[in-house]
Amino acid sequence: MLEVDQVSKEFHGLKAIDEVSFHVPRGSITSLIGPNGAGKTTLINLITGVLPPTRGAIRVGGADLRGWSPHRIARHGVRRTFQTVRLFHGLTVRENLLLGRIDSLRGRLSLWLPMAMGDRDGRRRADEVLAMLGLSHLADEVATDLPYGTQRRVEIARVLMGQPMFALLDEPAAGMNEGETAQLVDDVRQIRDQGITVLLVEHDMSMVMAVSDQVVVLNFGRKISEGTPAEVQRDPEVIKSYLGE
Repeated sequence: MLEVDQVSKEFHGLKAIDEVSFHVPRGSITSLIGPNGAGKTTLINLITGVLPPTRGAIRVGGADLRGWSPHRIARHGVRRTFQTVRLFHGLTVRENLLLGRIDSLRGRLSLWLPMAMGDRDGRRRADEVLAMLGLSHLADEVATDLPYGTQRRVEIARVLMGQPMFALLDEPAAGMNEGETAQLVDDVRQIRDQGITVLLVEHDMSMVMAVSDQVVVLNFGRKISEGTPAEVQRDPEVIKSYLGE
């Protein structure tokens, strides 16, 4: 599904990502972890086309994404969330999801919203996604008025509107309490069960260990470990650089 092949990214001669390679199998949940400054955000931006790699290749579904714009990558079936909430203020949960069907929101939002609201297939899809995540009762609530953890789940629902083949979730548990994180674990499993491959970037180790099929660990831009959650948890280099004794 996702192949990161000897990828490097340099800024002013310094390597933010240094010859990183790993493979995310189709239909799996892979977690990308590492301390702050490890290069996780840079790698996400390389996969989603925000930044071009200096060297190496990034392939999704066999297609080499080098040189593709973020919008083209999204249309190819790669969708993402961000570290901070990016919902549309003043719009309902359903309206936020409907706008997730539009690849590019160039121009005024007031021009796009009537088009989205008239999308019958989109409304049907929005209701399906909300039902899957147990959010149907919030469809007509203003999204930004909801608790923070619920807003994060609405963002994940919006990612699913595009029926992606690959979902990249960037620190979705940030700011969540224990109960919300447990619900998020169920959400991620449901996404996987829909046939969507997941790359999860997360600092919450309880979530990572509970939900991941495999874990990739970065430190100072290099991959230092890869394996099952149990294997990574026992790796002396990972313990030293990230997990602690």
